[in-house]
Amino acid sequence: MATNLFDDFNPISSKQWKQKIQFELDGADYNQTVIWNSPEDIQVKPFYHSDEFTKTATVNTQASDFKICQNIFVFDVEKSIERALNTLERGAESLRFTIENDKIDVQKLLENLPLENKTVYFNFNFISIDFVKKLDTISIQKKANFYCNFDPIGQLAREGNWFTTSEKNNFETVDLLFKNTTHLNLLSVDLGLYQNSGANITQQIAYSLAHANEYLNRFSDTAKSIVFQISVGTNYFFEIAKLRALRMLFDLITAEYNSKIKCHLLATPTKRNKTIYDYNVNMLRTTTECMSAILGGADAIANLSYDALYHKDNEFGDRISRNQLLILKHESYFDKVDNPADGSYYIESLTMQLAEKSLNLFKEIEANGGFLKLLNEGTIKKKIQESANKEQELFDSKKEILLGTNKYPNKEDRMKHDLELFPFVKIKPRKTLITPIIEKRLAEKMEQERLELE
Repeated sequence: MATNLFDDFNPISSKQWKQKIQFELDGADYNQTVIWNSPEDIQVKPFYHSDEFTKTATVNTQASDFKICQNIFVFDVEKSIERALNTLERGAESLRFTIENDKIDVQKLLENLPLENKTVYFNFNFISIDFVKKLDTISIQKKANFYCNFDPIGQLAREGNWFTTSEKNNFETVDLLFKNTTHLNLLSVDLGLYQNSGANITQQIAYSLAHANEYLNRFSDTAKSIVFQISVGTNYFFEIAKLRALRMLFDLITAEYNSKIKCHLLATPTKRNKTIYDYNVNMLRTTTECMSAILGGADAIANLSYDALYHKDNEFGDRISRNQLLILKHESYFDKVDNPADGSYYIESLTMQLAEKSLNLFKEIEANGGFLKLLNEGTIKKKIQESANKEQELFDSKKEILLGTNKYPNKEDRMKHDLELFPFVKIKPRKTLITPIIEKRLAEKMEQERLELE
């Protein structure tokens, strides 16, 4: 008969562990030495114990179901078809097409792709009822699952203007999209914009939920799902908890509408901590960020190529980024256990604390008129900028480290002649309704200074 080896030992309480740590600190202050405070004002303890643990997060994270997604920017249709076929043959399980205008022949793009039972995402820089009706027909013919990631509020936040349409407003256009389609998922929330512009995790969750709530107020009876396009940052355990807290709170909010709208998480590593110098470190960053996304319960993950900041799309970068996910899935077996974070006192504690703080901020936004009102007033941008400035100060003072950039830089690195893309904030003068939220990487100023000295 099997026996539990731990039965031979008396249980150790959290009080006893703390006393032992304080003894080993040899007089140093416990709170100042081993407890640190996150940007979300969460105190992180050196250990977590069952006798201090009262609440568990009720969230279902199906790690076994996550799909490897390939990003494809559609400019030349023939090349995009070739690239899609190649990536599907080499391990990609879903596709995300970015389409800039309605002149793209979407019928030609999709007609020869093996899409049966596959998930395909579409990001648009426009909104067109006729174009979407074509996609609806194709999805039926192909027996494919299409997500058209329309996000008018995200368009306003990012560009400062709504989509241009012939209808009275973008919400009226989206309503017509629902009336003219039967098989498409149409709504999305660009959470990545908030992360890449410097919002802390509590803000990311609360803003994206308040953002989504604007759609729920209008389309809770017609929408099937909302896709949250998430950027995953470098704080490994916090990012796992972020995805869990987001899914848990979304279910809580939709329950208030008596709605069965699904929360679909499409994750990508953040750009905020990526660098052009010592760029191979980007592979290490994206690997841990993809791991967080899987363990946090992302439905699909589109990895970011190590050279995405400064190179155009290329076969080598695609292959490396895709292989990172293939290794995690098929060699590291990250897809073998559902709800992998359950039972981790630390992650459970983070999930609950982030959920509580985010819910409070969400309620505050709603009490002050809702997300759209605060976005138009500039409040959302102001709050994000405050968080971004704090993080930038930590980076500039080398308290937040990016190896190879503000710590142990290789002075021999030369990048000026390798830049195919402009990797910094682009200035685009135009008339806007609001001041847009701007994505900016932490290393931009330092990199620009180094480039000038090459």
